Amino acid sequence: MIPRPAQYLLRFDDLCPTMSREKWQRFEPLIERYSIRPILAVVPDNRDPGLELDEPDPEFWTRMAAMEAAGATIGLHGYRHECENGGRSLVPIHRFSEFAGLPAQTQREWIHAGLELLRGRGLNPRIWVAPRHGFDAATLQALREEGIDLISDGFGRAPFLRGGVMWIPQQLWAPEPKGEGVWTILVHANAAPDALAFQLEAFLKHYAGQFTSMDRIVAEFRPAELGLLERAFEAAALLGLKRRQLANRLSRRN
Repeated sequence: MIPRPAQYLLRFDDLCPTMSREKWQRFEPLIERYSIRPILAVVPDNRDPGLELDEPDPEFWTRMAAMEAAGATIGLHGYRHECENGGRSLVPIHRFSEFAGLPAQTQREWIHAGLELLRGRGLNPRIWVAPRHGFDAATLQALREEGIDLISDGFGRAPFLRGGVMWIPQQLWAPEPKGEGVWTILVHANAAPDALAFQLEAFLKHYAGQFTSMDRIVAEFRPAELGLLERAFEAAALLGLKRRQLANRLSRRN
C-alpha cells in the first residue's frame, strides 16, 4: 500500500574529496538546519576529471563520517566514476555508464574494492547508487554477494523488490510536492544551479516534516515485486524522462 502523505528522501551524488566545496556549502547547512538524513553517494576512488573541481579536501572523510553518525546513509557510488561502458542498464537513462555490460567478475571485484575503500575511511556503505543509473543483473548479483541488498533507483512510487534486492525509487531531480508515495530527490551539488538551493530550502520550510530516512524506509516497508499498476507507472515515468532528454538535446542544437 502506498503511504499517505508523501514521504521524501534527499540524495546527493558525486561526493568525493575533489568536489566543489563552494557549491556543497549551499546544501550542507540545509541538511543540518532541517535535520535531514540524506543518502550521501560517495565515490570511493574518483578518477573522473569532471569531479576534480577543487584541491582534495583533507576534511572530506571526517565530514562524511560525522554526517553518517548524525543519521545520513552512505551510498556506494560506483568505484572510480569512469563511465565509459555502453552496456544496457536496467534503468536505461544514459548510453554510457561505469558498470552496465561489464563481466560479472569485474563488477564483483570493483564493488568489493569500493566497499573496502569506504570502510577503510571509517564509513559504512549500505546502499548502492550507480553512476548514471548504470547497472545490470550482474551488478545485482555482485551486490548480493557483497552483502548489499538495497539500491537507490527506479521509478516506482514505493520501495519494491527486483533481482533479489530492495529498490528505493529515485524519481525527482528537483523538489516537487506529491500527494502520496516515497519520492527521492536527487541533487548533483557540483552542477546544481544556485536556484536549486533556494528552491530546496523553500520546499523544506513547508515539507521538512515529511522527509524520511533509509532506516525508516527499511523498517516501515515490506516490499514486493511491482504489480501491474506500478509497472505501468514505471514505464510512463521512464518514457516521460526520455522525452524530456530528447527535447533538451534538440533545444541545445537549435
